[in-house]
Amino acid sequence: MLPLSYLSPKTEVRESKIHGRGLFATADIAKNKIVAVKGGHIINRKTLREQITPHLGPVEIQIDNDLFIAPTTQEERESSMLYSNHSCNPNLGMRGEITFVAMRDIRAGEELTHDWATTDDDDYSVQCQCGAPNCRQILTGKDWQRADLQKRYAGYFSAYLARKIATRCHSERSEEPHNRSNDHTE
Repeated sequence: MLPLSYLSPKTEVRESKIHGRGLFATADIAKNKIVAVKGGHIINRKTLREQITPHLGPVEIQIDNDLFIAPTTQEERESSMLYSNHSCNPNLGMRGEITFVAMRDIRAGEELTHDWATTDDDDYSVQCQCGAPNCRQILTGKDWQRADLQKRYAGYFSAYLARKIATRCHSERSEEPHNRSNDHTE
C-alpha cells in the first residue's frame, strides 16, 4: 500500500519522551520547509466519532467545521500517521489545511512537534505532557481563540482556523462603538 501521508526524508519515527512515538529530524530542516503532509479520507464529525476514533484512536486533522482527514481502516492507520506530538513550544506550524512546515530552523535530532491550537477546534480539555518551559498544563480544543497564541502562531494556523480567526476579529471590530466627533466648528 502506498503511504497516505508524506514525511520528509529528513525525518524518522522513534520513541518520544512526550508520548509514544514521535517524529524526529535526522538532518537540519530550514524554516518554512515542508516536513509532513497529512493524507487520508475526508470524513464528517459523526463518522469520525462513531466509526473511526473508537477503533483507531485520534488519527485526524480537522479541515472545516464538520470535515476531517483521517484513515478509515487499521491497515491505513500507520501509513497516514505523522507522529507529530503536541508541544507548547513547537517547531512545526501549518500551511494550508494539511501541510506541516518548519516554523524556524530545526536541528538534526529535534523532535518535530506542533501545537494543537494551530489545528484543533473541538470540545476537549486534557493535561499536557510536553514538558516545555512555557507549558500551558491544560490543553483545550479552543486554545486557538487565545490572543497570545494567535499572535505567536500568526501565519502558521491551519487555513480553516485562520479563516475562523479572521472572521472573529472582523466581527469584534464591527461590534466596537463608532465614536466620531464633529470636526467642523460653527
